[in-house]
Amino acid sequence: MASDTTSTTSSTPTPTTSPTPTPTVTDSTAPDGRAATLRQLLRYSLIGGSGLALDLVVFLLLHNLAGMDEQFANAISTTLGIANNFVLNALFTFERRDRIVVRFLRFYAVGLTGIALTNLLFLVFTDALGIDANLVKVGSLPLVLALQFALNKKWSFA
Repeated sequence: MASDTTSTTSSTPTPTTSPTPTPTVTDSTAPDGRAATLRQLLRYSLIGGSGLALDLVVFLLLHNLAGMDEQFANAISTTLGIANNFVLNALFTFERRDRIVVRFLRFYAVGLTGIALTNLLFLVFTDALGIDANLVKVGSLPLVLALQFALNKKWSFA
């Protein structure tokens, strides 16, 4: 009888646990999570492309045509790119419209890391080694993109 009671007792929880979607959700969450992150990275990159185009055009105009120092031109052009990217990423990439001022301030703080990294690269490669500022600006972009995506995903739009 103990065996019958045990099997009855163990069969009672089994139907409760077997239809539970926890293993299914856990198994499907990882690929869905990765797919969602890849979709976000793709959108972030495409939106970043529009901000990049704006950033580069303004930088080239300010630095090459107006004769502005590369670090000041970089600060202005990058700020315009950051504002462009924030609006588009909030709407389309991370789809977050709550706490918009806090998110913008965080996004801008992350953007400042890009400005700082690029300015550091200007100091090393342009000022110290004599490499053209335009090349340094373009070369800094993949590094800045990777850093900022990680920071914005984990902090600005978390």
